[in-house]
Amino acid sequence: MKAHTIATWGARLILAIVFLLNVSCALAFVARPEAYAPSFEVGGVAGVTLVRGIGILFLMWNATYPLAIWHPWHYRRLVLIIVVQQAIGVAGETWMLLGLPPGHEGLAASGWRFVAFDAAGLLAMLVASTAMLVTRRVEQHR
Repeated sequence: MKAHTIATWGARLILAIVFLLNVSCALAFVARPEAYAPSFEVGGVAGVTLVRGIGILFLMWNATYPLAIWHPWHYRRLVLIIVVQQAIGVAGETWMLLGLPPGHEGLAASGWRFVAFDAAGLLAMLVASTAMLVTRRVEQHR
């Protein structure tokens, strides 16, 4: 099997794992927002609505993944968009957390879980997409 094929399947696998984890989190927020509202320090109707809205935003954010998973090389620009989205998520979440005043340990803990997950996903996608591009270029120059 060619290195490019292996790299492409690796990219598919990584994109699919991140996609499935994102969607499972999104669906949990949509289906049971009351379970997650306290970790965002919100409650009542407003808290449930906010968390459900975050779940819907997660679903919107992941709409780009299926085509990229199906054919990462053909939709390499979409893969790049996904990587940029992930980087924006890590940067934005980190920025928000660094600006949090003391006394919000639960909120900070929840935020750091998002940062850790998104940073791991970003790193994995960067490795996979770079491997895919490098192996493709090497094979083209043979």
